[in-house]
Amino acid sequence: SSAEFIFCFAFPSQACTGIDNIAEAITLLELNNWDLVVSSLSAVAHTVAVPPPSSSSSSSSPPSSSASAFCPINPSSRHIVERQSRMLNFRVEYRQRSVELVVEEGSTVGEIKQILETELGVPVSKMQLKGWKSGDVSDSMVLRSLHLPKNNSLYVLTPDIAPTASTSKNSALQDSLNQNFLLVISHREAQRDYNLNFPGSRTIQEVKRNISDLTNIPVRHQQWEGWPASASDDSMTLALSGISYPCHHLSVCRRSSPANAQEPTEECADVHMISDSEGDDYEDASEFGVDDSEMFGVGSSSCRKSPMMPENSENETDALIHFTSEFSSRYGETHPMFFIGSLEAASQEAFHGKARDRKLLAIYLHNDDSVLSNVFCSQMMCADSIVSYLSQNFITWAWDVTKEANKSRLLTMCTRHFGSVVTQTIRTYTTDQFPLLLIVMGKRTSNEVLNVIQGNTTVDELMMRLMGAMEIFTAQQQEDIKDEDEREAREMVKREQDEAYRLSLEADRKKREAQEREEAEQFRLEQMRKEQEEEKEAIRLSLEQALPPEPDEESGEQISKLRIRTPSGEFLERRFLGSCKLQVLFDFVASKGYPFEEFKLLTTFPRRNITQLDPGSTLLEAKLFPQETLFLEAKE
Repeated sequence: SSAEFIFCFAFPSQACTGIDNIAEAITLLELNNWDLVVSSLSAVAHTVAVPPPSSSSSSSSPPSSSASAFCPINPSSRHIVERQSRMLNFRVEYRQRSVELVVEEGSTVGEIKQILETELGVPVSKMQLKGWKSGDVSDSMVLRSLHLPKNNSLYVLTPDIAPTASTSKNSALQDSLNQNFLLVISHREAQRDYNLNFPGSRTIQEVKRNISDLTNIPVRHQQWEGWPASASDDSMTLALSGISYPCHHLSVCRRSSPANAQEPTEECADVHMISDSEGDDYEDASEFGVDDSEMFGVGSSSCRKSPMMPENSENETDALIHFTSEFSSRYGETHPMFFIGSLEAASQEAFHGKARDRKLLAIYLHNDDSVLSNVFCSQMMCADSIVSYLSQNFITWAWDVTKEANKSRLLTMCTRHFGSVVTQTIRTYTTDQFPLLLIVMGKRTSNEVLNVIQGNTTVDELMMRLMGAMEIFTAQQQEDIKDEDEREAREMVKREQDEAYRLSLEADRKKREAQEREEAEQFRLEQMRKEQEEEKEAIRLSLEQALPPEPDEESGEQISKLRIRTPSGEFLERRFLGSCKLQVLFDFVASKGYPFEEFKLLTTFPRRNITQLDPGSTLLEAKLFPQETLFLEAKE
């Protein structure tokens, strides 16, 4: 029974330490996790003489027995002892020495350094205490705030103190801390090997966290093979863990259930490690009668006022409007700006604009049945830094997979837009691993899921993974911008060439049309000229035929002999009867190609314009008898 177990340990502890009070012995065993040897040593190491409160006893001699060295514990003081802080074990390495410390969780880092100053003889001002799993810490930091496991390994560096010949072992340790170890880690489930380089100062816990990022296996669910037997503490550095240098082979897989984790057998040289680092830091909530959902601040699904997303929504837009409204009512108005629309529309918005305007697509998958959902939404998704970063660099689309119908609808959409690989990836995650944040990057041929972030993360880790995805996207975006600029430059040159060619064709067309118009005008004028000439020739012939016959000189009638000079210098000579009208003279001149309308007929001396005379008067009346020389002149 439990009572027999307590007495079996309590009485030997009394015998070894000299503690007569059974309550004190039990308290000491509890502080040392019921380890009889450690409790005995602790009792001897912390034995001090406590003077009684009266001043008269201050000069009395010390007690003679070890039993009297302990201060008696009354019931009230025993209550205080039972509620004191948890004790932490530290193994500190310094050069060729190793120091074991047991301190309270309420102590500070500076107090540990003061103890080490006494043990190692190294001044606190020249001491650097390394190996903390959270990185470098200040001397004022309280150990409780670091959330340390019960057993811890640290090491001291003294760069200002030159090593001596007796510190060769510590020099080797320093060298090993600065060396890089190649860990070939085989992920058995994915049948994939990771070749990772780590410095010797990296702890086993940090390695496991990195593997969690690569394999999506939480640290507490990792089951390892290949660690040496000396690597029994996750806070131990790789340099002190006993792994092979420069290369060491390990394998990891996901354990099916924490209850299936078995202790390694003595025949096995390597340690099969079940990663459950959080177990030392936090007690199981069930020990205190607290349900997981109560511990994380959420109740069962039946206690919620309304689901995050209705099960039978007619379209995706209405579902997203309801999701955003419910998210705001649960967690406040400070949250990422969820895209209202279909997954296809969100993809178009993120991937299919100009390269400079493209963004990553963050798909948030919510599941109310997961105990992590409330913490992830309230502390991660609503953190100001996360909200700002997502709003600036991502198009955030959300969906609720609590209902099986909504989950099936999501898988159908993912298959249509991203392919079966993404759909299969989502299927592999269990309810406890939700919520998920999928980071999707658009490419020329297909969309790629860069990262799948599970709900068991921190704000800093979430921001780090978002920034990592953003770095990959930025590099790809710069290449896309360069290609797009080159393509636009080529298209611009082509457009300019096409425009120049079009203008050239237009100029040629206008030139051809102008030439055609000119030729048509010339043809028209030529036709008109020909018609006029033909008309003139017809008139000339008709006039020539209508002229009276030229009289003979010996006819006995009055004959007028006229000599007419043309503008070309030629002379026209003809005889006319003196009784002929001037019109006959005008017709004769017109029949020779000099019409009355265009030319005038002048006498030489005195100068007279015959064409101004009455055409019905005779030559005699016009004094053009018996002979006269005339000349033709074009009218102005």
